[in-house]
This record gives sequence, C-alpha cells and structure tokens, in this order.
Amino acid sequence: MLAILGLLTSVFSLLYVTAPSIRKFFAGGVCRTTVQVPGKVVVITGANTGIGKETARELARRGARVYIACRDVLKGESAASEIRADTKNSQVLVRKLDLSDTRSIRAFAEGFLAEEKQLHILINNAGVMMFSHSKTTDGFEINLGVNHLGHFLLTYLLLERLKESAPARVVNLSSVIHHLGKIHFHNFRGEEPYRWGFAYCHSKLANLLFTRELAKRIQGTGVTTYAVHPGIVRSELARHSFLCCLFWRLFSYFLKSVQEGAQTSLHCALAEGLEPLSGKYFSDCKRTWVSPRARDNKTAQRLWNVSCELLGIQWE
Repeated sequence: MLAILGLLTSVFSLLYVTAPSIRKFFAGGVCRTTVQVPGKVVVITGANTGIGKETARELARRGARVYIACRDVLKGESAASEIRADTKNSQVLVRKLDLSDTRSIRAFAEGFLAEEKQLHILINNAGVMMFSHSKTTDGFEINLGVNHLGHFLLTYLLLERLKESAPARVVNLSSVIHHLGKIHFHNFRGEEPYRWGFAYCHSKLANLLFTRELAKRIQGTGVTTYAVHPGIVRSELARHSFLCCLFWRLFSYFLKSVQEGAQTSLHCALAEGLEPLSGKYFSDCKRTWVSPRARDNKTAQRLWNVSCELLGIQWE
C-alpha cells in the first residue's frame, strides 16, 4: 500500500511540475499575420458560440463586416452585441441559418445575396456531434446532413458572389477525428444506424474530401479553400454526450480555449501567400497530414456527385 501511495504521489508531483509545459503544448499555433480587413465581408456559420464566435470577434476587430449565421438568433444577437462592444465595430450582423434544413439554407443565401454585393471570406464553422440516431428536416443523417451537406449547399449558393469578390477564401472546419471516418454512400439517409460516435468521424472526412474537390473545381477563379483541424477545444460541440462532457471536465486544463481553437481558422482566412496550398489541411496554423481516405480523388469526386444528387443541384 505504501508503495502504491508513493507511486501515486510521484505521478501527481510530476504532473504538477510539467502541467504548464503540457498546457502550452496543447495550446497549439497562433495566427501571427497582422493583416487588416476593413471593408471585407465575412460569413461565419455557427458564430454565436465557441470557436466561431472568437473567429468573428477577431475578424471584426480587424475591420471586417461580419455575418453571424446561426440557428439560434437570440443567442446570435447576444454574441454580436458582445463583439460590437468589444471591438467597437458596429458591422457585426446576425442572420438565421439552420443547416439541418435546406429551405433555411436557401432562404439565408437568398437574403444575403440581396443584401450584399460582395463576399470575401466564407467560414463553414458550424457543426454538430450527435450520438443518438436522428435526421435533418430533409431526412439526412444529422451529422452528415449538417456538417457536410448543409455547408456543401451553402457554399454552392454563395460561390458566384465569392468569385465576383476575388481574391476570396472558403474555410471548412474538419477534425483530426477524420482518421476514423469512412464514406458510406449507401447510408446518407441513416437507414442503418452508425456505431456510437462514428457518424461524426464520417462527416469530418467528408469535409476534407469536399475541400479537396472544391479546390480542383475553382482553380483559377481567385477563390481558394482550406480545411482546418481546430484542436481539441473546450466548446459546446460535445454537449449531447455525457461521456464527452465528463472527459471535457476532467481534462479541461489541457484542452484548448475557444480563442486558441480559432487560431487556425483565422490563419487560413487571413494569412498571405496561402493560395498555392488551396485544398490542403491545416492544424496549429500549418499544413498537416491527412489520412489516405482523405486523399482519395475518386471518393472525393463521387462524394461531390452524390451530394449534388441528394441536394437536387447541378454543380460542375
């Protein structure tokens, strides 16, 4: 017993001594560009909370006209009010967007295009991590429907405005968890329930494949696109899972803050000279490795075609 207590004491002592260094390691990279963006127009999905909110705050601080596109408009207005007060930028606006409903996506795009003649940065930030079997309004599996198909349709609807405003960028939030993902083309509507947690992994792989294929198709237009792993962040993403919430609480000291989690999104939205890296994947503000499945061009092309078919669009 004394030996065990001694071992535990040694372990906790080591953790106590090394904790600051471990925390610094997990904090990750920092967006170091000083680029200002006065007059630039930005749309960020899910920016009423978490990483998106901090991304919106920094872009507003740099002078952008920022649209917070979110489902909960009241929460969005609260976030916008806070950001306006913090940055002294009155051009932080809120518009309703429910990525689980294609009618809402189309309504948002229609309203935005009528309101704005330019769009310089689109950040597809919003996401869900659902562990129960559920579907979107249109009958798609909820993780894939929101995280991939919703943003796929939104990008399609806004792409011409991005081209007209070039140089412009599209930033898609993915995750390192994509390494566990696989595209199940027969199960986009979720007829067969996925094993616990894996639906989210599949959707994050879809984000990477979309970014890869989009980069090929918009080459030469002045619009570039990047995929981002924000890190393991203390955010509301895992609020639907008791186990994930417990993990978040136990290891919160070592997780990134939402401000730290926003750094790579900001890097890909702002950093100069990234154009040759369109279609690539970034983590901690630098290019990083993707899984073999995320580099599969045939799967990326097929995912593009199937997504268009499911959404009833033609996107060549």
